Amino acid sequence: MDALTKFAPRPSGVGEMFQLLRDGRPRTRADLAQVTGQARSTIAARVDLLLASGLVAPAGEASSTGGRPPATFAFAPSAKLVLAVDLGATHARLAVTDLASTVLAEHHEEISIAAGPEAVLDRAAGLGLKLVEQAGRSSKDLVSVGVGLPGPVDHDSGRPMNPPIMPGWDGADVVTHLQGRLPVPVLVDNDVNIMALGEHRSQFPDVDHLLFVKVATGIGAGVISDGEIRRGAQGAAGDLGHIAVAGGGDAPCRCGNTGCLEALASGRALADALTSHGTPARSSADVVRLVRAGDVTASHVVREAGRTIGSVLATCVSMLNPSVIVIGGNLAEAGEHLLAGIREVVYRRSLPLATQHLRIVGSRTRGRAGVLGASAMAAEHVLSPAAIEALIP
Repeated sequence: MDALTKFAPRPSGVGEMFQLLRDGRPRTRADLAQVTGQARSTIAARVDLLLASGLVAPAGEASSTGGRPPATFAFAPSAKLVLAVDLGATHARLAVTDLASTVLAEHHEEISIAAGPEAVLDRAAGLGLKLVEQAGRSSKDLVSVGVGLPGPVDHDSGRPMNPPIMPGWDGADVVTHLQGRLPVPVLVDNDVNIMALGEHRSQFPDVDHLLFVKVATGIGAGVISDGEIRRGAQGAAGDLGHIAVAGGGDAPCRCGNTGCLEALASGRALADALTSHGTPARSSADVVRLVRAGDVTASHVVREAGRTIGSVLATCVSMLNPSVIVIGGNLAEAGEHLLAGIREVVYRRSLPLATQHLRIVGSRTRGRAGVLGASAMAAEHVLSPAAIEALIP
């Protein structure tokens, strides 16, 4: 045997063994013994512990070649619940899901993130408890909470860091505040990161390199590379909206700079542009409504915004070489006008090798990308090998 040959380590503890069952496929004790190399007595003891936790459940009998058919076991995602909270500048979407991110109950409403952390988080916690009841479950079944915020977040602490569209939120202790109402682990990330995670896990699980772009009140991107979300050194990766656009001039941006992509192509910027042209609009939703109604000026403005976004994305394509770019957010609901403008510039300005198999598509999650990603983030935390080891001594 070649001394340099490397073998993947076999699962050793109960937490690592549980990961083998995460795909939901039923397995027998013999299957687990074969994969792990552990004694059947050890496997039997660990399966019993997982069964007692409720995270694994009997899944019937396997086919038999003679004698009594062996019992099979599988992951039981309905055993526990997570609360997913997706907060935007002007909206809140919440969902209670099982541990496989299947939505059991959900709620969407308009909010103002500028109302501050206490008001917004208290509202989210109250709605979350109501959704648990609506799902026909007890708050004791809730094991974690995932939250997306519309600004830069220090992922380790869960604190927003100088968020330009979140007055009063800088350094807010989101985790501690929510745990005062919901005493379970709370995970917090930038909203576009969780949207990227949700789109990736639910729609593109086999794609290792994906860029999710949210175009709404602000503009941001979530980066999936090698199948994992990439946050950067301080959690600021993907801050697409504050890249300076060539020819952007002196258009003021809320970050304090001028000529940023967000100042030129966000929903708010387009609403202001339409209003100045004599077509009153206050938000991304108004812009989308006008496009759907066939307003020629609105359609032109949205397509031009797509071209502007495409000019920045062309650089990202050359740098990151994604396989898929997903366009989401309120403004993406304007349909093909935005996508057409983006595709036009990206395919023209990026190198052929980088765009040879590149797909630029609209979000497929119908507004659920954020809650699906928040759910996946929260579930992963409580189902990790270390968490399972802590739960089952």
